Amino acid sequence: MMTEKKIQMVDLKGQYEKIKSEIDSGIQEVINTTAFINGPAVKEFQSDLEKYLNVKHVIPCANGTDALQIAMMALGLKPGDEVITASFTYVATAEVIGLLGLTPVLVDVYPDTFDINIEEIERNITSKTKAIVPVHLFGQCANMERIMTLAKKHNLYVIEDVAQALGADYIFSNGTKQKAGTIGTIGCTSFFPSKNLGCYGDGGAMYTDDDELAKKMRMVAHHGQSVQYVHDVLGVNSRLDTIQAVVLKTKLKHLDSYAFARNKVADYYDKAFANNPKLKTPVRSLNSNHVFHQYTLQLTGIDRTKLREQLAEKGIPAMIYYPIPLHMQNAYKSDRYKDGDFPVTEKLCACVLSLPMHTELEPETLRYITETVLQLIN
Repeated sequence: MMTEKKIQMVDLKGQYEKIKSEIDSGIQEVINTTAFINGPAVKEFQSDLEKYLNVKHVIPCANGTDALQIAMMALGLKPGDEVITASFTYVATAEVIGLLGLTPVLVDVYPDTFDINIEEIERNITSKTKAIVPVHLFGQCANMERIMTLAKKHNLYVIEDVAQALGADYIFSNGTKQKAGTIGTIGCTSFFPSKNLGCYGDGGAMYTDDDELAKKMRMVAHHGQSVQYVHDVLGVNSRLDTIQAVVLKTKLKHLDSYAFARNKVADYYDKAFANNPKLKTPVRSLNSNHVFHQYTLQLTGIDRTKLREQLAEKGIPAMIYYPIPLHMQNAYKSDRYKDGDFPVTEKLCACVLSLPMHTELEPETLRYITETVLQLIN
């Protein structure tokens, strides 16, 4: 029987109701003081996130795409410079590379963890390569230890795209841990509402331990000025507004408990789908914990379109992240790529399906979702 409550891919309302009083009072305070831009909560959230990540500098901005662009501008990347990133990712990762006149160099990913393929990175490094952008997809880290070794060897910047993995720990071979986004030259994240740490609008941030680089990113994000009306570099206008900072400051205190709740959901799915030859459950990387921004299955011998339609008829949403590889998108087609050049990405785009994943999923709902999926595929 379908559950009475409508099933959501992400239940922002249910999450809000648990922290409503704190959120409401914080937002009302902003309205009362009219400190809508650069109010106290922005600095407070910045400081709280610096402590959480154990990083020297967090620079808030308007969204995750801006974060990536500002990072590349602050690093002084110039038109013609090559930037290596994954072919299996959201378009924003490559979008900013193209917007700045840089050359996106796409490489394949690993079939189990969806992480960027290290061997393919090294194979594509040229004299024009200036940076690597690993994407910590779906909630766990790429192999940063190997990526940093490669970057050091070739004198490259590393910009971590942490939009889906804020709060995840990278585990080094010696057992030490470091938060996702704090290992490379710069970490960039999004606070889009559906993210693990999401605001109630748009928001983003960059983080680094490099004092000079932090200064440059702050300048770029603020019209290229360090002193009002004195513009030293070409910049943009990208700010996190105070109301969003209030939301993020409140939710940051719950981020680890949110990750724990998401892992309980993932464990339920894993157990329900274990040993089913038609469903491959997410593989946990040995060098990272998982914060499950998405729970993504790989389907075998299943009509994905039909299954998704049947699930929708039964009130169960399911999403495809991502249906078209970057190298096959019209905006990024290039003579250097052809169909078949990224076999893993192309296979994943044809077979992945993500199920509801959020902090408010209850056992009854999970039982309904898993039983329905298994009935439909058998």
